[in-house]
Amino acid sequence: MSTGTLVLAATPIGDPRDAAPRLAQELATADVVAAEDTRRLRRLLTELAVTPSGSVVSYHEHNEASRTPDLVARLVAGERVVVVTDAGMPSVSDPGYRLVAAAIEADVPVTCVPGPSAVLMALAVSGLPVDRFCFDGFLPRKPGERARVLAEVAEERRTIVFFEAPHRLAETLAAMRDAFGADRRAAVCRELTKTYEEVRRGTLEELVAWAEAGVKGEITVVVAGAERKVPSLEEAVAGIRARVDAGERLKDVAADVASATGLSKKALYDASLAAR
Repeated sequence: MSTGTLVLAATPIGDPRDAAPRLAQELATADVVAAEDTRRLRRLLTELAVTPSGSVVSYHEHNEASRTPDLVARLVAGERVVVVTDAGMPSVSDPGYRLVAAAIEADVPVTCVPGPSAVLMALAVSGLPVDRFCFDGFLPRKPGERARVLAEVAEERRTIVFFEAPHRLAETLAAMRDAFGADRRAAVCRELTKTYEEVRRGTLEELVAWAEAGVKGEITVVVAGAERKVPSLEEAVAGIRARVDAGERLKDVAADVASATGLSKKALYDASLAAR
């Protein structure tokens, strides 16, 4: 007997009209629909005019560990299991990863129904560079842990995307300002695809002042990456000489520093020789 298939199905992040046509088909025909919130799923089913033929079970952060083995057993037995979360793609800051890992371990095929993504939409409308980016999900709630995480990415040169709860937004933006600098560019994307969609762009200092009045809705924060800090030739040469004195080859160090800073390799090599 062949195994079933695990389907991660993206759901609308706001406007139900954004649902992929395949989503309705998968929800209607799946043997099992595992939903983060079955009440929200019922509303989505009504909006899509879909009646599931299989069973509907809850699958959220509090029962993921206990429910995963049962879902894997059903997959191995040949059933098609569709996972949906409240909005967006399952496993992206939502339940799903644990089941995906278990399904792969059991040699069960895993696929997905593509659809809306708050991460990609926020990037697209932020006005910040999108050629290279990273996603850091929700930051820790405790101030000390949050500051530590932000310090770790303060020099990240890619654009960074975060999720945040509206009641913590002002505090989080202030922590970002302290970690990244008041002039770092950012965008707060609120209620994407919904009636009161808003994108507020500016420096972190400006966004902190705006958020202090209170913000409601689903929030995605996009922050520009750190700009490359180019040292002066004299500073670079001092660093090169220190590494050469420690035993590295001048040619190799000059090439390494040139790649990291954008300074001329020849100029660094010549200046380092003259500084002996």
